[in-house]
Amino acid sequence: MAIKRMDNVGIVVEDLGEAIEFFRELGLELEGRATIEGASAGRITGLGDQHVEIAMMRTPDGHSRLELSRFLKPAVVEDHRNAPVNALGYLRVMFAVDDLDQTLERLRARGAQLVGEIVQYQDVYRLCYIRGPEGLLIGLAQEIG
Repeated sequence: MAIKRMDNVGIVVEDLGEAIEFFRELGLELEGRATIEGASAGRITGLGDQHVEIAMMRTPDGHSRLELSRFLKPAVVEDHRNAPVNALGYLRVMFAVDDLDQTLERLRARGAQLVGEIVQYQDVYRLCYIRGPEGLLIGLAQEIG
């Protein structure tokens, strides 16, 4: 038995609206929003009675999704948003972009900050890390080879 695909990556945020707009600017499409609540939903997460607002963002090719979640109940218990790139656990999400410079310009208008610098890896990629909404670490890669 093999997996079929990776369905989505989940990220917990404080401001769902801001995160949606940031990822829209990056080029993802809002597939839908929903509120999930109750003990039955909490059986999956192990959190018991929960109340969560979610937004599902889809990449333009339709193959990948980003699930943004805002927990209303129970309260968020830890904050990993400003962890350095060598921290254990969630590191970053990497997106392939057509034009790295243009993408950075658009995202800087939404508060994105370059983490290090733009680097060219051989004759294959131009890469960088940015801090997006709420300090989320996001990788951008432009194929050049």
